[in-house]
Amino acid sequence: MTAPTKSAGNFALAVGLLSLSLAMVGASFAAVPLYRLFCAATGFAGTPQRADTGADRTLDRTIVVRFDGNVAGVPWEFKPETPQVSVKLGEVKLIHFVAENTSSTAVTGTATFNVQPDIAGAYFNKLQCFCFTEQTLKPGERVEMPVQFFVSPELADDRELAGTRAITLSYTFFPAAKQGPAGGQPVARAEGDIGEEKL
Repeated sequence: MTAPTKSAGNFALAVGLLSLSLAMVGASFAAVPLYRLFCAATGFAGTPQRADTGADRTLDRTIVVRFDGNVAGVPWEFKPETPQVSVKLGEVKLIHFVAENTSSTAVTGTATFNVQPDIAGAYFNKLQCFCFTEQTLKPGERVEMPVQFFVSPELADDRELAGTRAITLSYTFFPAAKQGPAGGQPVARAEGDIGEEKL
């Protein structure tokens, strides 16, 4: 192999390896949003669905929806105002979680969520939620965070959920990637932009 041919081969190999590396980095950044899209579309891993309108019908079958609030790394108290509600399939319900910053500095958090049992995630529809929206609480600030939802009437047709009498919706707040300055951003309220983040 002549020197120019060897150099061209090395260059092609280097370009190929660089392209592969860039593709792998790109795939790692895309993995989380693609996973979220997959979960949102299928209800996989207990991921609730997003809905713009309520169900087209309501059934007499009722189900208990329990609520669970947790924190991981944020100095907040976070819990549902009501631990559980009984709803008819297809009935739209509005509940509130309460968060309070118990620290002396502003803290920004982001919530993740899931539904148990996992399979019920495909039938749990949220119309309004604070999920994945950064929430900043000033020192000592206490806020109400609304969740509007319904359980799809189609759950009644799922044989695997025939014996299910209760569903649990659980939220966990984590520190946001970038903490805001003291005083922080205003928390999205029920009357404001929280309805725009319908996850």
